[in-house]
Amino acid sequence: MIDLWQQQIKAAAAKGEKLAIKGSGSKLFLSPTHEGAALDTRAHSGIVEYDPKELVIVVKCGTALAEVEKAMADAGQMLAFEPPHFGEGATIGGMVATGVSGPRRAYAGAVRDFVLGAKVIDGKGDHLSFGGKVMKNVAGFDVSRLLVGSFGSLGVITEVAFKCLPLPKAEATRVFEMDSATAIEAMNRWYAEADPITATTWVDGELYVRFAGAAPAVNSAVQKRGGEALANDLDWWRDWREQRHAFFANAKELHRMSCKSTAPVLDDMATAIEWGGALRWVEADEANAAKLRYQASRAGGYASVWRGGASTHASAAQSLSEPLKEIHAKLKTSFDPYNVFAPLPLGEVAR
Repeated sequence: MIDLWQQQIKAAAAKGEKLAIKGSGSKLFLSPTHEGAALDTRAHSGIVEYDPKELVIVVKCGTALAEVEKAMADAGQMLAFEPPHFGEGATIGGMVATGVSGPRRAYAGAVRDFVLGAKVIDGKGDHLSFGGKVMKNVAGFDVSRLLVGSFGSLGVITEVAFKCLPLPKAEATRVFEMDSATAIEAMNRWYAEADPITATTWVDGELYVRFAGAAPAVNSAVQKRGGEALANDLDWWRDWREQRHAFFANAKELHRMSCKSTAPVLDDMATAIEWGGALRWVEADEANAAKLRYQASRAGGYASVWRGGASTHASAAQSLSEPLKEIHAKLKTSFDPYNVFAPLPLGEVAR
């Protein structure tokens, strides 16, 4: 399959044509415009190597994310950044290319923090290898992590090595009725007080806090904080991660706002909060979008259209300075000089 893809890429480069890298299509709503013949990554799948004792798994790009998660769960391990699928058949390549992390991201790290190495076919048809299978592999530029969130604009990610983490021994979720300001203060203070928090979400006047880790630590935190126990918490967090919660279903135009965790909430827009206050989901129409981006900038962050707007990446591009845009353009030219792949998204995406 690698040889076939290399030939296809070289042929497209020679003819000035484009190729569209696609997996299951579960995250196409996040991607830039796809043009050209499809290059289906699902034809290259399978777990290459997995040694639970070494806490490393190596996977081909077209492998179903669900398959990888099951293999790791059977060994008592997980992808700590809790990646959303957003549809059946989500692939490892799509997960890395979009760089989207779930509720645990603020407490465990993002996708890029767990990528140890990667292989990619660039726009010239060369199959390149970066990084390795250990955290201390720091020779040269960390290109493997550069691929995270690149949306396939730099090449076809063919294989990725990830660091694994053990599943928590105990887990419990508590629910607290409180307003947004109180919830933001609680999220930040409880985490600063070393509670074993692995997810926080405030929505519809209620704060959901997930404690996970060693059983004594979880039990102590639950007793100290109180709150109401959440039944079927695994299902609740899975639905939230996959954006099947009613909040997401009701939002016609949804914006993603990244900001300081202590920033106040805009009271005139329907908002949900997670990642300890650093990530906000905001329902904003066209009239309020400019106000939202302005407030996000004042809060040390940015806001971009997640779905439902005329252009997913239009507002995100405004968050980059001219020097950063120049760096992005140089990276694109280096990896894909013949513009075989999609344009590089010049904005921030969910990390």
